[in-house]
Amino acid sequence: MTAVGSAILHGCTTASNTTPETTTTTPTNTAPATGDAPEVTTAKLGFIALTDSAPLIIAKEKGFFDKYGMTGVEILKQASWPVTRDNLELGSGGGGIDGAHILTPMPYLMTLGTITKTKQPVPMYLMARLNVNGQAISVADKYKDLKVALDSSVLKDTFAKAKAGGNQLKCAVTFPGGTHDLWMRYWLAAGGINPDTDVSVIPVPPPQMVANMKVGNMESFCVGEPWNAQLVNQKVGFTALVTGELWKDHPEKAFTLRKDWVDANPKAAKALLMAVLEAQQWCDKPENIEEMCKIVSQDKWFKVPFDDIVGRSKGTIDFGNGRTVENFPQAMKFWKDNASYPFKSHDLWFLTEDIRWGYIPADTDTKALVDQVNREDLWKEAAKALKVADAEIPTSTSRGVETFFDGTKFDPENPKAYLDGLKIKKI
Repeated sequence: MTAVGSAILHGCTTASNTTPETTTTTPTNTAPATGDAPEVTTAKLGFIALTDSAPLIIAKEKGFFDKYGMTGVEILKQASWPVTRDNLELGSGGGGIDGAHILTPMPYLMTLGTITKTKQPVPMYLMARLNVNGQAISVADKYKDLKVALDSSVLKDTFAKAKAGGNQLKCAVTFPGGTHDLWMRYWLAAGGINPDTDVSVIPVPPPQMVANMKVGNMESFCVGEPWNAQLVNQKVGFTALVTGELWKDHPEKAFTLRKDWVDANPKAAKALLMAVLEAQQWCDKPENIEEMCKIVSQDKWFKVPFDDIVGRSKGTIDFGNGRTVENFPQAMKFWKDNASYPFKSHDLWFLTEDIRWGYIPADTDTKALVDQVNREDLWKEAAKALKVADAEIPTSTSRGVETFFDGTKFDPENPKAYLDGLKIKKI
């Protein structure tokens, strides 16, 4: 293994605001602020048609942005995560967007410049976690007899025979190095399937997953809802596992903003964050779930049937293979159990996995990078301004040691030990 940088040995500490600089432009709609009024009242925020984008949509629909003085916020649908990345790189001053609902690793990869079009750093801030849980790995119906679930090893011989016969086996994810890619890779590797040599892990936009499975283009995919539920409802595949089974209350999407926008408009950024946090609280109330699903199902947002969204949002999961679970404890959460707080320890795991699979250099100073990008300090400011109870505001930036379904443990104080213990990896 290549030597891993000092940060991967020492875990997380306190926040720092130093990031690589970039020459990209900031929005021009600034105006002198008075008192606590935001410096600007407009912002352009992107989203993908996934249930975990609901806090941004609800903040718009329920007037939470307006409530905090951000009366001109636009919530703009993005076709894919690469499109989201490109528009963040442009910034609203260049015809793009200021922030987005995003895969948690992407603000880090953009800050490093590893995924930008120019390969130059575009510094980002991670402002909040939008949700925990709520994703799934689904499999084509032709594998139903294998009873595929948490143990992917039941696919190993079948995949090996198919590959030996000249078949290309495709497992789809939404973005290289993103959350779904890492869930898929973890699951395959835990069962002894090398995601780099035994199958082809390919990126596919979330709304295109079901259509590709229908025509036999893939064996499996990992994506957020409502696409797994839609696959089951259309009877063309089944859910092997929901990701809360892989890692209980795992971090998932994030709310990100460009660093230069936040630095130029700190009061506006706080107002946006307050609106999103209030929307997360609203989305997590049981009495609001059906209304949330009705809102996001509309053509202007997801253009997806309400019935494909509501079941899993309520914790009712029809896996499509005869297994149905009611009141599933690891259903998507937006606020409760500290779902919104961006634990630095979680971001460190994502970066460690991106090192595992070769997406970022092994000597990346991951601790320093997390301190640059993760703005849990701003989250706390917004939460306190919302009068969130002290008991709901974590006192540590680490959630501690995490345990995965296969018994593997990740200690954020010693990521190198985690990496060293993994059998299948690229480094």
